[in-house]
Amino acid sequence: MQWLQTRQGVLAENVANADTPGYRARDLAAFEVPRRNAVPTPAQIVPTRTDPAHLVSAGDDPRWRHEKVATFEVRPTGNSVVLEEEMMKVTQTQVDYQLATSLYSRSIGLLKTALGRRA
Repeated sequence: MQWLQTRQGVLAENVANADTPGYRARDLAAFEVPRRNAVPTPAQIVPTRTDPAHLVSAGDDPRWRHEKVATFEVRPTGNSVVLEEEMMKVTQTQVDYQLATSLYSRSIGLLKTALGRRA
């Protein structure tokens, strides 16, 4: 929850400085909790071609490769804040915070029920 609060503050600074010349939009690095025995994601699974008769996967064929292009805009004043993107990030952060708060409240309620303090 603290990470979400900090991110909300950083995003608010971006929105506040939307018209400041030379201001660069900032964001916090994604918060990920390492999991033991996690199932690998598709990006971690790499097919191996063991026989030349096997079909070539799209990842091996250069015709199917693409490079991810950075999606940022810079105005002539040097400002890189895009209000629409920032507001979408603010909304997503707010939804994530509400979800975390709801889960926390429900877990406290379960503990109170288990202790017999709640009917």
